[in-house]
Amino acid sequence: MSGRTLTDTRIGALVPGKNSYDIRDGKLRGFGVRVTPSGRKRFFVHCQHRGKRVWKIVGDTAEIDIAEARSLAGTMLAAIRRGETAPARPEEALFETVAETVFQEHERVWKPRTLDVNRGYLKKQILPHFTGRNIATIDGRDVRNWFASLAATPVAADRSMPILSVIMREAERMGLRPEGSNPCRGIRRYRRKGRERFLSDDEIRSLSAVLSERAQRQPSQVAAVRLLLLTGCRKSEILTLRWSDYREGHLFLRDSKTGPRTVWLSRPARTILDRLPRSSRWVFPALRPGGPRNAVWLYRFWSDARAEAGIGDVRLHDLRHTHASIALRQGVTVLAIGRLLGHADLRTTLKYAHPADAMIADAAEIVGAVLGS
Repeated sequence: MSGRTLTDTRIGALVPGKNSYDIRDGKLRGFGVRVTPSGRKRFFVHCQHRGKRVWKIVGDTAEIDIAEARSLAGTMLAAIRRGETAPARPEEALFETVAETVFQEHERVWKPRTLDVNRGYLKKQILPHFTGRNIATIDGRDVRNWFASLAATPVAADRSMPILSVIMREAERMGLRPEGSNPCRGIRRYRRKGRERFLSDDEIRSLSAVLSERAQRQPSQVAAVRLLLLTGCRKSEILTLRWSDYREGHLFLRDSKTGPRTVWLSRPARTILDRLPRSSRWVFPALRPGGPRNAVWLYRFWSDARAEAGIGDVRLHDLRHTHASIALRQGVTVLAIGRLLGHADLRTTLKYAHPADAMIADAAEIVGAVLGS
């Protein structure tokens, strides 16, 4: 975060937030102050040198004033440009310090939801094991021991590993680890049984009956669930729909997991949208004006509806799986299904679109008829 020229008064007025944040000096480029959730404030320099990011602590605001810090920072930045980068101070090389710097940098890369999720894994799975360690001393054995300690929660372990790897990779770029020393390389993820659930034709009919019965009492929730099934969209994409996104028979999503994309709507999907009231800019507006409905609103409805339909193990996300499965059964190509679902990689589509046994049997007969004659 850039701003005006830093002064002792302005720094003193800075208050801690939920996460650490930086205020850049408007007078000396590459110089700023970091405020941590604990309230601690430290001057730092941050710049690029020969393709590497260099981040160094100048001092604590409780120990030096802005004039002295800016003078020291100027000297440090000049030395860095000359290639005279001094060894990192012990505090600079602490794992938690480097991790926070990496997360600050990735605020511009990761989507807000991704950033929040990754912070959760950092806080719960990674920091308890590596806090207080010099990042340069963490080796493959340390990482393997950490990964093994998470065996009881394999999903959390597998999702934490890429985050730790990013931190280690960025530490190399910051000059805090030797190049090519990422200790996360070569560590195999936990093999988990796939969580694939598709609604059968009977289950779809059962769900449809329940939705029809509830349509008068809970029209918005019913519409949201039907749109999930008819479009294959992600839950967040439906809940955050704006009426301006719906035009020309399509949904023009301004942001999704893979970026902006167009959703082609079937006639039943368009009919559902056309029947909804337009009392807000949001298709599913919250009770309080200003924003869309949140996921809890839909989860509560879905919990009751799926139980009533006899499909208590089906998640909302499984409606997306079902959309892909039906498309595949009807002869839609994997490439087209990938476009329907907004996948950037066809390998992702293949995980959703598993052919039914009947399709495999038909395929075997088709090939056999050609080769066996």
